[in-house]
Amino acid sequence: MTIDLTIVWAAIIFFAVFVYVVLDGFDLGIGILFPSFQPGQQRDTAMNSIAPLWDGNETWLVLGGGGMLAAFPLAYGVVLSALYAPIVLMLLALIFRGVAFEFRWRDPAHRPAWDVAFCGGSFLAALAQGVVLGALLQGIQVSGRAYAGGWWDWLTPFSLLTGVGVVLAYALIGATWLVLKTEGALQAQAVRHARRFGGATLAAIVAVSLATPFLAGHYFDRWLRFPNIWLVAPVPLLVALASYAFTRSLRAGRDLAPFLLTLCVFLLCFVGIGISIFPYVIPGAVTIWEAATERSSQVFMLVGTAVIVPLILAYTGWAYWVFRGKVSVEGYHA
Repeated sequence: MTIDLTIVWAAIIFFAVFVYVVLDGFDLGIGILFPSFQPGQQRDTAMNSIAPLWDGNETWLVLGGGGMLAAFPLAYGVVLSALYAPIVLMLLALIFRGVAFEFRWRDPAHRPAWDVAFCGGSFLAALAQGVVLGALLQGIQVSGRAYAGGWWDWLTPFSLLTGVGVVLAYALIGATWLVLKTEGALQAQAVRHARRFGGATLAAIVAVSLATPFLAGHYFDRWLRFPNIWLVAPVPLLVALASYAFTRSLRAGRDLAPFLLTLCVFLLCFVGIGISIFPYVIPGAVTIWEAATERSSQVFMLVGTAVIVPLILAYTGWAYWVFRGKVSVEGYHA
């Protein structure tokens, strides 16, 4: 039996993007929440919780983007042309945020300014990622093998809705990370943030889910026509159950459970996106097979990926194990 490497590569990129969203999501979320923390010990402790990990998390963004370029070059070219502005904004925000992260420790005389830069870069990066998602879901005009739309096609009420939704979701996972990693007054504040942003994120998920089926006919068929509706119904039901369990875990004073349940909601949202767009890489325009490179190239890249991805998983897991447990203001690792 011949393995369809195009599906394998689609799964690899899907996995890389999901891991990036989870891992970089909570440190972007901490940046979004940063103004609510008191200057000094609270902000330093929040930064310390991600200091050993944050730059390694972005490895998965490189893998996802590089994998799309290598495995689906047509889709990469079209998507980059259509979404050039929000993608560049995201990259600049990530760079600016990274610089601010380091300089707030090295340049204490201007720390308030670097804190503003850290928060602003985190917010803009999250917003841009959500806008990219919304613009992709609503469809990209393709003619032949090239982008056929305009410069501002990505900017719509739906893409702004998904942008705000991602900002809220990142703030939620950032709050649950702090519930896991901190103690005392900061943890109590993180619990309050988790409650607020948990409700706001669920509302955003509902709003996006209600709007998506009406963007295109194949979305409507996947989610709202029989018999498909019975096949996809477990996804929203599981989101509701995870949200209920999340609320119960916060009330019970759990440390780890809110973070894990937030990850479950993120995974279910990714499954929902996959249900909506498969087998398209550009919804309604280009399938994964139309966008894929030739099989020999896929095989060559898969050999390297089979070596690299386990190594990345191993050192990522080791880093999280080494820096497990609660963090304090003195726990900064330069």
